Amino acid sequence: MKYSWVFYVLCCSDGKCYTGVTNNIEKRVNAHNAGEASKFTRSRLPLKLLAVSRFMKKEDAYRMEYRIKKLQRDKKLQALREG
Repeated sequence: MKYSWVFYVLCCSDGKCYTGVTNNIEKRVNAHNAGEASKFTRSRLPLKLLAVSRFMKKEDAYRMEYRIKKLQRDKKLQALREG
């Protein structure tokens, strides 16, 4: 079983949060900041990486991303602070 996936949260220039999943965080954040990874983040540059999870299975990372995406911004930030 391979634990190489993470979910991450980016803060956009307009203060909105973006949540995603990847198995290569450095490459993914660089793609976001180049405007190549997501239509949502493309117009909200520059981006700041707020949080990265521990390594986990792919399906666990997607479950966590789904859970975090459903939260309102203030609840999302609170959840990230609490770990």
